[in-house]
Amino acid sequence: MDRNAAFSLLRALFDAAVGAASPGQCLAPHLAQLAPPKGRTVVVGAGKAAAAMARTVEQTWQGPLSGLVVTRERHGLPLDRIECIEARHPVPDERGRAAAGRILEMVQGLTADDLVICLISGGGSALLTWPADGISMQDKQALTRDLLRKSVPIGEINTVRKHISAIKGGRLALAARPARIASYLISDVPGDDPSVIASGPTVPDASTFADALAVLRKHDITPPDSIRHHLEAGLAGRIAETPKPGDPRLADVTTVMTVTPMRALEAAAALARERGFAPEILGDRLEGLSRDLAAAHAALIRRRLGEGRRVAIISGGETTVEVKGKGRGGRNVEYLLALALDLDGLPGAWSLAADTDGVDGIEEIAGALIGPDTLPRARTASIDAAARLADNDGHGFFEALGDSIVTGPTRTNVNDFRVTLIVPPDRPS
Repeated sequence: MDRNAAFSLLRALFDAAVGAASPGQCLAPHLAQLAPPKGRTVVVGAGKAAAAMARTVEQTWQGPLSGLVVTRERHGLPLDRIECIEARHPVPDERGRAAAGRILEMVQGLTADDLVICLISGGGSALLTWPADGISMQDKQALTRDLLRKSVPIGEINTVRKHISAIKGGRLALAARPARIASYLISDVPGDDPSVIASGPTVPDASTFADALAVLRKHDITPPDSIRHHLEAGLAGRIAETPKPGDPRLADVTTVMTVTPMRALEAAAALARERGFAPEILGDRLEGLSRDLAAAHAALIRRRLGEGRRVAIISGGETTVEVKGKGRGGRNVEYLLALALDLDGLPGAWSLAADTDGVDGIEEIAGALIGPDTLPRARTASIDAAARLADNDGHGFFEALGDSIVTGPTRTNVNDFRVTLIVPPDRPS
């Protein structure tokens, strides 16, 4: 298989995964099963898929609608009946705070005859930001930067977020009572836990103030005084906890997982099978350092090459990068650059890694591609791959080679997608 054919197929597999997670495909069937209310229908939501999900509601719903969703910058869409606001991600900004405040206002004062449709997807934690009383937006931004800089796992980050927020951790659902709530989720988290996706604004939360403080201690993070005082007050029982599993106040909330990362991986696997590759799905919740995962995958790739079969090794999840150099990070490009170095030009292995939302880290680049020619081409161009990896400069490396993947906003998010095509050299292409 030559380079063009391999890269073309890799991109087709990525597109299949993203397509399976598009709101038009995954949300519409569920909306068709939702009974209209006697009263009003209010649509609210947050996340990278929020605009596309809202458009699907507008195209599907029979009857009047109003509402507001907040999404990442450049992820918005023109809507007719639902307002769409763009805000900053992953560090929140004033636009996200204002949108969250308006969403809280919209759901208050409703009756049992009304329906709230909540559209929740990855990225919603940063976009739906309404700090708890006594916490400034500046302090929340500072803590977010510290959590991201320490590469704290998303589940732990959201444990903290839920306990310094007036809208996350089930509090949006409490504000909407006694209206009926139908919450539709696109999962971007390992394990598909609804309480972690966008910090679970409409579902119960099993974590506690003690858990939030433990996360900060574990990662040696000293929060601003206002946040520390708030968490300590919660620990002492002076501030109400988030609603816990079994809380009767959330009994009227229906939660529907419209699509998961595994469904996206399965869509890619089906296409790989059609193209003559035996798919091997390693899982949809692979975590850890990008470099460590690359080393493990390099060993697996070598074993599969020795078996003499065409295989597509597929995986998802969310790795982390410890940015210690001057580069821009990016967990998918870091994984690929480490993988290229581990494979060292091994013939017969072609790989892609990209984020399904179109953004790897903070870059407007989804990911990249590598093949047996990656390191030789870099050497010809006088690019030191090992030095780039040490500097966390995967984005710069692949941009220089022209092997970055730029999709623009996909308006969905089921986390990272990785695939390696195994083509034994002794097999004809």
